[in-house]
This record gives sequence, structure tokens and C-alpha cells, in this order.
Amino acid sequence: MNYARFLNAVSKARVASPIRELTAIQQRGPPTLISLASGMPNTDMFPFIQASVTLPDDSQLHLDQKLIKRALQYSPTPGIPELVQWLKQLQVQLHSPPTCSLGPDQGQMDLCVTTGSQEALSKTFEMLVTPGDNVLMDQPTYPGTLAAVRPLGCNLIPVETDQLGMRPDVLRDVLSRWTPQDCKNPQSDVPKVLYTIPNGGNPTGATMSLDRRQEIYEIARNYDLMILEDDPYYFLQFERPRLPSFLSMDVDGRGLKFDSFSKILSSGMRVGYVTGPKPLVSKIVLHLQASTLHTSTLTQMILFLLLEKWGVDGFLQHCDRVSDFYKERRDHMIKSADKWLTGLAEWHSPSAGMFLWLNLQGVQDTHKLIMEKAMEKEVLFVPGNAFSVVPGEPSPHVRAAFSQATPEQMDKGLERLARLLKEESQLS
Repeated sequence: MNYARFLNAVSKARVASPIRELTAIQQRGPPTLISLASGMPNTDMFPFIQASVTLPDDSQLHLDQKLIKRALQYSPTPGIPELVQWLKQLQVQLHSPPTCSLGPDQGQMDLCVTTGSQEALSKTFEMLVTPGDNVLMDQPTYPGTLAAVRPLGCNLIPVETDQLGMRPDVLRDVLSRWTPQDCKNPQSDVPKVLYTIPNGGNPTGATMSLDRRQEIYEIARNYDLMILEDDPYYFLQFERPRLPSFLSMDVDGRGLKFDSFSKILSSGMRVGYVTGPKPLVSKIVLHLQASTLHTSTLTQMILFLLLEKWGVDGFLQHCDRVSDFYKERRDHMIKSADKWLTGLAEWHSPSAGMFLWLNLQGVQDTHKLIMEKAMEKEVLFVPGNAFSVVPGEPSPHVRAAFSQATPEQMDKGLERLARLLKEESQLS
């Protein structure tokens, strides 16, 4: 892989912070090391002595005086070493990335912790995208990604999805205006980046089939695309075993996988992680050095203590419980949709995630319907145009989330939507 082809000028210009490098050296140095280089604050002046976090079984994660001093201090930019190592082992166990066995010049796997996967995504786009670039992505897609990439001045090229995720036939058709040989021409505008949410896509709830993953990966190899695998719902797949990731089939080192603890442990802790080729992850780390420095050491430490207590098996058991919870909520939502919206809307039952994507019959654009009339009925959804890669494009869809609402609230909410659709039908 020629990673220089993917990096923009700003990313190529980034260099390591000497102070950040010294922080890492100091923290892994011997206890006898005397450092007069550090400008870190003295932890004796912090007004915190110790802390404990209570778990549902009444056990506790305890940060004693020594541990809390470390948890409240600066830490290495890629993450506290023990958490990074734990996560690397998790990725190897779950995905067996082929890049683990590649040599030092071939993009071996690396990982860094970020402040949620959103930070990793935004910094990755800022690393890879130059104004005028063509970027391929799911249509519809996650608005947070659109907010991160649109200001970069690139051209977003939508690739249609259905209930099985991104359609390879549409991707081939979109790319047919170029040839694979164009990838070797630095002046060509052939896309270099493909963004997709393979599991429980936000907003559609779509999960990409294994056949499609394999086909899309081969297309990416043919056109030398970098795959950005945004996977916050990986652990919220309702069927086991979970589908293989792009990371698990990435023999070239052409993918970055974005994971998050937001959906399975805590959204407020703001901990995510990005896994991929070392030459690219190292550039993300350099950007972090120049911006947020590192993800909160305190939340990283609490997270590591929890993961260490559970072990990988205990962590996966917890993920299964969370997934089963949302599967039950999904079933309630589908039952209510069948009850109230049959003949008024179309949908597919999601096999992962938190969302039901409703195609409202006889409605060309749901924005005004939801933002004005649905509010009068005391029910709220997200209009479909919020997720469109094409700005201002009308959409007949709405996104309904089953993560927070109780079964009773889901039932009442969809009943109110049905009433609204019937009234609108009578008026038209």
C-alpha cells in the first residue's frame, strides 16, 4: 500500500510534538528516572484523594491515592498503555486482522484511543480529504459524518443502500466513470475514500451481508480505495456469531475501523478507538497531539479497570446482554409498526442497532410533516432528509429510535403517527 497517495498535504506536514514524546518516555521509564523535562502539574495539588465506582453487582472499581494521581494526570496520546494493549488483544481475538502479520513497511495493525469514535472519524477525514476530492459514502448516512466531511470542500458521492447495506452493483456503476488504472495517476479525480456503516446503519438499521462485504472489499482493492468502517453497532448485532468485519478481511491494510463504547458502556465517557494500518494511525495520533492531546485519562482508567475485571469473556457477555435488550426493544417496535402502520408505511426489521427506517406512503418529503404537524400530535421522529448525502433532497422517510422509549411509548407514538398519516391522506 502506498499510504502517501491517501494523505493530504496538511497531514503530511504533521510532525511529532517533542513534549508529547517526552511524556510517553517518562511514563514508561524506570522508577529511578529523574525527569526535569516535564511541565506536568504536581498531582499533590489536585483536590482528589481517591474514587470508587459501584457496579450493578455492588462490587466496586477503586482508584486509590496512587492510581487516582495517575488517572488525573496527562497520559500518552494513543491512550494509556494497558488499555491500548487490552483493545489490541480484543481486536485480534474478534477479527484476526491479516495486517497483524505484515512486516514493518507494509502497514501493520495499530490502534489508538480517541474521545469517542466521532473524534477519530473527523480527524481521519481531515487526514485523507483534499478540497475537490470525490468521497464515496452510504446513502442515507449518519449526519455526524456529514457534519465532519462537508466543510472540507470535497464532493460527496452517494452510493445507494437497501436493507442489506451498501449495494455493490451501485458502487460499481458509480465507479464506472473511472478505470482502475486511474488510481495510478496523481492528477485523476478517482475517489480514494469509501465510508460505510456495515452494522445497524444509522439511520436505516441496515446490516451488510457477508457476500456484500467481500464484494465491496474486492471493488476497493480493484480501485485502490481506503475503507472507513464506522462500526459503533458492531456489538449490537442481534444474531450470533457476529458478521465478519472489513478489518478481518483486510489483507492489504486498506481499512480503518472505528469502534465506540458509547452504545455498550457509556456515551458520556467519550471513549472510542480506531484500528488500522500503523502509518495512518500514527498520523491520527499526530493530529491528536496538536488538538485534544489525549482522551480523558480518568475515563480511560475507569474503563480499563472494568475491562480487566471482566476479561474479554465477561466483556462479550455484557455486550450480549446489551444486544439482547435492544433486540427485545426492536421486537416491540416492529409489533407496534405492524399494528398501526400496515398500509401506511414500509420498513424492514433491523438486525442490529437502535433504529427503524420508515418509508411513509404518499408522502414526498417528511420534513414539514414531522417538524410541524407531528409535534402537534406530541410525537417526534427524525425526518429522512437529515441523513441525505445530497443537501436539500426531499425524503419520504423518518427514523424511529427504539433505544430509549418504553414499549408503551413506542405503541402510542406509532399510533399518533398513523393518525397523522390518515388525516394527511384525507386532506390530499
